[in-house]
Amino acid sequence: MRYFRLIPIALTAALSCSSVLAQVPEQPPAGGSTVAAAAPMAATKPVDPLFEALKRERDPQKARGIASQIFSDLNDSGSATVNLLMQWATTAMKEKRNGAALDFLDQVIVLDPAYPEGWQRRATLHYTMGETRKSMADISEVLRREPRHLGALAGMAGILTEAGKDELALKAWERYLEVYPADRDAQEAVTKLTEKIAGSRT
Repeated sequence: MRYFRLIPIALTAALSCSSVLAQVPEQPPAGGSTVAAAAPMAATKPVDPLFEALKRERDPQKARGIASQIFSDLNDSGSATVNLLMQWATTAMKEKRNGAALDFLDQVIVLDPAYPEGWQRRATLHYTMGETRKSMADISEVLRREPRHLGALAGMAGILTEAGKDELALKAWERYLEVYPADRDAQEAVTKLTEKIAGSRT
């Protein structure tokens, strides 16, 4: 799947997918409460200006640069230990040592459960291992911590598409485009899903 390769991330039954998608707020919270199950977010984050710039930018190339900076910033946990474990996990995943990678990522999540990328990397690993239920569960944890996480939203959309849950996948892509409007691939995915859904209703 293109988005699992391009964006460092990551099926359950339809009800489980609906439950996960329902936890993603329509827009980033602004000082108020989000969904009841979501963890409270800080009023401001270092990446907030980047997300705001990404939402405004309409030039695809410039937007891609902003998105890359967001990924880089989110990847830095601020802890040398956690960052090292993430590097080891990445190496293990590349070498197909999935058991070792899972052990490293489990340690990351224990050490810093508030760090979205630990959950995100594990979601990706679960997906590559064919564990889509576990992947969706980890994606849900990512979105509790960072509802604008592009990799998690794209991963969710991809899993739902593969499962034939087109309407839920469309909603996930629409959430993604609220964050990253200039992504041409996401625009194309929305167009194709919209046409497919419309065709199935005629």
